[in-house]
Amino acid sequence: MTTARWALFIDVAKCHNCRNCTIACKDEYVDNDWPGYSAPQPRHGHEWIAIATRERGEAPMVDVAHLPSTCNQCDDAPCVAAAPDGAVYRRDDGIVIIDPVKARGRREIVSSCPYGAIAWNEALSLPQKWTFDAHLIDRGWKEPRCVQVCPTGAMTSAKLDDAALARKVADDGYEALDSRAGAKPRVYYRHLGRWSKLFVGATLIRSVNGVDECVAGARAAVVRDGREVATAVSDDFGEVKVDGVDAVAGRVDFVVAMPGCRPLRVDVGLDGTDSRYLGTLRLEPA
Repeated sequence: MTTARWALFIDVAKCHNCRNCTIACKDEYVDNDWPGYSAPQPRHGHEWIAIATRERGEAPMVDVAHLPSTCNQCDDAPCVAAAPDGAVYRRDDGIVIIDPVKARGRREIVSSCPYGAIAWNEALSLPQKWTFDAHLIDRGWKEPRCVQVCPTGAMTSAKLDDAALARKVADDGYEALDSRAGAKPRVYYRHLGRWSKLFVGATLIRSVNGVDECVAGARAAVVRDGREVATAVSDDFGEVKVDGVDAVAGRVDFVVAMPGCRPLRVDVGLDGTDSRYLGTLRLEPA
């Protein structure tokens, strides 16, 4: 059996940008020296746990996603490869540490990270990043502070061997944010499509005895190059949001099917960066 190593799990759908994780990280590291683990984080300019925000869609169909990011504690960390003298190293439990003594003056370590997770402390001439709160873990803590303070459970952590990690990732629908540089990150995301994918939505109506009503239960699909890429069913208000469309520019078809109605097909142009709301679409009787 392989050695159990730490991993962090983030559910994008549960993060509402309270920033407790960011604040807890600053509380733990700003002005605090943890010898052997990290030098003090500066008060300004560093966010070792950062949160980015993305809005998708067009009024009135709009949603917001928040994406926490930090050091990925990579299995094949480029920062470790950039410091063969041990200035950066990966522990047996998977946590990657930048030695606060050996790494002084080593600015090239910052640029070695393909995720931009390493910051440069100008005052100390030192590359720095989040340490997975290794100094607390070594004192018996069962989880890092960002997990402890997360009110929605968007962040969780676990120490797992390779087989158990693979099962959790597959069973719970987690994925790495990016596999750049073959780094094998150990921070995994669920519902990442809220951040990385697009949706096409509409409000569906039909006329019944001369009165317009919302269409519930209609099946909508986004079709690209003749293949369905995502589907959804309209709710009681006639609203349907077909999510999970790859963020690629080009033409797609928005296809709606409802018993008793003619099939509806709308040609939609996507710019590859934003979702689309098609407004109110009327279904005609078959």
